[in-house]
Amino acid sequence: MTQPSLKRVYEPRAETDGTRILVDRLWPRGVSKDRIDLWLKDIAPSDDLRRQFHGQPEHWDTFRAAYAAELGAAPARAALEVLDERLAAGPVTLLYAARDEEHNNAVALKLWLAERG
Repeated sequence: MTQPSLKRVYEPRAETDGTRILVDRLWPRGVSKDRIDLWLKDIAPSDDLRRQFHGQPEHWDTFRAAYAAELGAAPARAALEVLDERLAAGPVTLLYAARDEEHNNAVALKLWLAERG
């Protein structure tokens, strides 16, 4: 199974993107639905976790651990099954709205997927 690519949702679509999947809990402002192929909001961190971590990259490891625990819960597991199906079918780009391109839930999800194997 291939690993997904990452991209801010505001960046233009590229031919290499494959299926573009939004992995944020909230729909990004000003983004039309035609820029996103699938929205897996249940794979995103909970509102509580998102608020705790927002703008605090120094808590990155704590966030990743808490997010990994949430990925084991029922709503996220169902969304992960959909993501796995898409990854098996071809290229996937995980979309996120965060300004911080190194510390966001899409990066944490990609790392989790790589560690999962």
